[in-house]
Amino acid sequence: MLTKILPFIEWFKDYSLAKFRIDFVAGLTVALVLIPQSMAYAQLAGLPAYYGLYAAFLPPMIASLFGSSRQLATGPVAVVSLMTAASLEPLASAGSEAFIAYAIILALTVGVFQLLLGILRLGLIVNFLSHPVVNGFTNAAAIIIATSQLSKLFGVYVDKAHHHYETIIRVIESAFHYTHLPTLAMGLLSIAIMVVLKRLNPRIPYVLVAVAFTTIISWATGFQHNASVAIDQIMDKPVQEDIQSFNHAVESIAALSIERTKLTSKIESSHDASPLDRLDLDYQSRVFTAKINAAKSQASQIRTRLREMKFSAVEDTNKGVLFYPKEGQMPDARVDGRVYRIRVGNKILNTQSLLLTGGGAVVGEVPKGLPKLGIPPITIPVFLQLLPYAVIISLLGFMEAIAIAKAMAAKTGQRLDPNQELIGQGLSNILGSFGKSYPVSGSFSRSAVNLQAGAVSGLSSVITSLVVIIALLFFTPLLYHLPQAVLASVIMMAVIGLVNISGFVHAWKAQWYDGLISIITFVVTLAVAPHLENGIYIGVGLSLGVFLYKCMRPRISSLSRGEDHSLKDSCVHELATCEHIELIRFEGPLFFANASYLEDEINNRIQKESDLRHFIIACNGVNDIDASGQETLALIIQRLRSAGYGVSLSGVNDAVYKVLARTHLLEEIGVHNIYPTMEKALSIVHAQTHVNTKENQCPLLVNCLGTQSTK
Repeated sequence: MLTKILPFIEWFKDYSLAKFRIDFVAGLTVALVLIPQSMAYAQLAGLPAYYGLYAAFLPPMIASLFGSSRQLATGPVAVVSLMTAASLEPLASAGSEAFIAYAIILALTVGVFQLLLGILRLGLIVNFLSHPVVNGFTNAAAIIIATSQLSKLFGVYVDKAHHHYETIIRVIESAFHYTHLPTLAMGLLSIAIMVVLKRLNPRIPYVLVAVAFTTIISWATGFQHNASVAIDQIMDKPVQEDIQSFNHAVESIAALSIERTKLTSKIESSHDASPLDRLDLDYQSRVFTAKINAAKSQASQIRTRLREMKFSAVEDTNKGVLFYPKEGQMPDARVDGRVYRIRVGNKILNTQSLLLTGGGAVVGEVPKGLPKLGIPPITIPVFLQLLPYAVIISLLGFMEAIAIAKAMAAKTGQRLDPNQELIGQGLSNILGSFGKSYPVSGSFSRSAVNLQAGAVSGLSSVITSLVVIIALLFFTPLLYHLPQAVLASVIMMAVIGLVNISGFVHAWKAQWYDGLISIITFVVTLAVAPHLENGIYIGVGLSLGVFLYKCMRPRISSLSRGEDHSLKDSCVHELATCEHIELIRFEGPLFFANASYLEDEINNRIQKESDLRHFIIACNGVNDIDASGQETLALIIQRLRSAGYGVSLSGVNDAVYKVLARTHLLEEIGVHNIYPTMEKALSIVHAQTHVNTKENQCPLLVNCLGTQSTK
């Protein structure tokens, strides 16, 4: 009982100092990969980079202490980070305080759901996500993740469109005209370093080397070069007017949103209002929504114009540094050769302190120290709003974690408990949310590093967490000059392994409909991104639809003798059948959804074969029968016998036999008409059925009575 509650106690059986050294090296190695990766994945999730570190210091430790896998490395991962961003973007702007709060609450919600599944031992629910669906979704997610980093790699800024592919088109169009070459060079350099080092020796922490090297270059060359200026230092009247118009549009959006929120509360509380009053309130709400959308459209257009403007800095003896449009006329006394752009987001621009960027984007200031621990402020409405997304993230995250854990357990021979792993993942998300973490899961790349380093126990993950804590306490200033383009390249390199084209081929070879489901899931996920959950819904719906169709129309085959004298499907193997005996094999449970299908198939055979005398129903594949199935079987037997046909059953298992006995159908069939095997049924029924027949050679007789007779 104690080891079930505290599974990490098992680690210390036969533990030694030598094993601790191995775990220490493995934990340190994983931490060197985790620190830059976690920051990159946090930005993929729409959060400030340092929230990746917050998600990397508690979850790895908790998941290893309470999970069943000793090598699984938990923390921020690409797919879950992408799902987090996709789930929360409809609720708040990425990077805003509300967005961060929702992300932390989402981690708590995911953890609660996973913990409940583990405690109730419902880990099998993950089987609803079939392999073809996961393969299609993962491949689409990898493409979405990689392309979502293009804007950071090229150093361009665009507004997000309704669909992801539309956003990427905007990025590519902008990249043709506004690519920041130093940013692109920094990203390509980091990719080259990672590729070369990975090929030379995969054990080298190539991600950390690339991050450290490019950060040093960024610091030494002044990669980031920002200027804070007043609006009157921008020497272009239309730009100044656009800035004022943009601020006015943003202010109106905020004011209208507040009014709409008040109106929504009024609508929700107006249960006793007359229908006419409610219609009036709904109309007012739609008017507010239309005004907000118009203001957002205006702000977006102005923001795009401001982002496309290029400025050059010019020294003025009286007014200091002034900024002129690069394409227009300007004095010759330029300060430098840099191109400056106005940094425009979704917030009001401070006209006395406008941010102009003349270099590349970097991570910036990372708060020093550990985050303040505390329970996220969750309410029932917020919990219910996030629950559908939490369920999908929980199942996807757990599928990724358990697949990795099983692969490693096959190599190490370790016993794995999926339900215990759910408990570990659930607790890591719950307690992680107390430390400002967003949803996490098991990482394939870091788990592989952990295994290659020879980790003996989950203590390696505890070491990893301790190293992250030390980094948060003492080394965050070193991350200031880390280029954003490098984090983008880290993500791109990480998701290459998620692309698996052979998965489509494998699914198609197994069953064509599995391959089709995988392809449809892939295409739909790409098409509806960033609403990724719709791709999952479509895939799961198609899988369940195929399952239900197969249950409603199970395989019913007519059997005959093959060349090896065994009974086989006559249609598949093109075998001759007996004119007087129909040997039917029903494959699957006989229940309400498919009972009538058996009746239809028997009727079809009666219409096709006029000389039939006896039906033998092989029940070897019938593993269960319900009331509808029993009732239909009784009707089939009654109708066949009233029409002069004989009916026998063979291979009835114990569970089905008990149902037949309890419903007294056994008495109606007759115990003497139920045979243990098909061969036994044929040996008795064949002779009785072929009396006074003209069939010259019966295909069923071979090897049944030991000889082949000719009539």
